[in-house]
Amino acid sequence: MSKGRIFSAMQPSGRFHLGNYMGALENWVKLQNEYECFFSIADLHALTSAYADTSQLPDNVYNLMLDWLSAGLDPDKNVIFIQSHVKEHAELHLLLSMMTPLSWLERVPTYKDKLQNLGSQGKDINTYGFLGYPELMTADIVLYKAGWVPVGEDQQPHLELAREIVRRFNLMYKPVFVEPQGLMSQAAVLPGIDGRKMSKSYGNTIPFAAGPDELRERVRMIVTDPKRIKKTDKGNPDVCVAFKFHQLFNKEEVGQIEQDCRGGCIGCVACKKKLAEKMVTIMADMHVRRQEYVGKTDLMRDILEAGAKKARVVAAETMAEVKEAMHLV
Repeated sequence: MSKGRIFSAMQPSGRFHLGNYMGALENWVKLQNEYECFFSIADLHALTSAYADTSQLPDNVYNLMLDWLSAGLDPDKNVIFIQSHVKEHAELHLLLSMMTPLSWLERVPTYKDKLQNLGSQGKDINTYGFLGYPELMTADIVLYKAGWVPVGEDQQPHLELAREIVRRFNLMYKPVFVEPQGLMSQAAVLPGIDGRKMSKSYGNTIPFAAGPDELRERVRMIVTDPKRIKKTDKGNPDVCVAFKFHQLFNKEEVGQIEQDCRGGCIGCVACKKKLAEKMVTIMADMHVRRQEYVGKTDLMRDILEAGAKKARVVAAETMAEVKEAMHLV
């Protein structure tokens, strides 16, 4: 039995990595068996910070869709579509922006942080679109009257803003929208191969689509205990990034790995080889699924168009209610 409706989305903003998968997509695959799910490739959101060069957007959309399907998202169980292919997202965003106080958007914690961080990278994001990012996110969710949104801790302020906008609309006009609740992800945070947060901007990622050879090479580059010089030196797994990967991907052997490391019975090279082979095995099914879709752009286009068609039906019904409530008939 479905527990309710979920909406979630991802930006097509470059090569998807294992941190992205474990932070969100792995959870989506589990949720698709329990909820009615709407999953959107948020190309309009991508424009909020990458509007100056959109040449890579089609390839990024294609590759993100490929990642979703290879991870196990089932087009028969979920409504999967591209955000801009359902015009009601932009329409509702515009209408909600008419009644949302400017101060609400300016106080979102991530706004100033991203403004500073992306600005330091040479991006001019002093735009209405960037400021209104949480407003568009609200429109995405409430357009489908989604009761649940899978979120991480950093997205809680956006979700709380969405609830405030919903309450304001429902009181100002008439009750139309559902207040969305967060489904907190219990996913473990996967570090980058250098120990920092896994991020494309740091160049420390393991690509989700990496084949066995590339995966082995990236694992080989994972940093270990810096004080350990020789194979027989006693190691400290507490400061070893490779050991953190073992804890996530090699739970069956992690106890023995820790014991051998502390006792100087296994070298870092052998330890990472064990990890690489374990990860190659875990990722094997996803690589097989990926090959089933690689190059089949017509099939993926059909899936996305079918998803957009289903999404438009729900979106049109909601917009009819919104326009009636706002006397835009």
